Amino acid sequence: MLEFLIYILVFIIGSIVGLLFSYKKHSEPYIINGIDIVSLIISIVGWVLFINFYSNFYLVSIGIFLIALILGMRPGYGRKETFIGLLIAILIYIINNFIF
Repeated sequence: MLEFLIYILVFIIGSIVGLLFSYKKHSEPYIINGIDIVSLIISIVGWVLFINFYSNFYLVSIGIFLIALILGMRPGYGRKETFIGLLIAILIYIINNFIF
């Protein structure tokens, strides 16, 4: 039970940090058409930690923080990176658990 409360707290902190990071990095409204490489790497690492290391409390907490960092960005930013990171993490999960 305490683990879930910590997960929620980590998600809230990550969302706040993501919003502050996004306002500092992008002062303009959503006008970027490309993919931000830094956000993509953070999203991939976060989703891989969250999905593939579900039995390790610390790695899941770090993964939730990284996911919330990208999800908490200003509206419009981070949505492509989140989707790509989730797809790559699911692909890694399938490869690890069903193929090998």
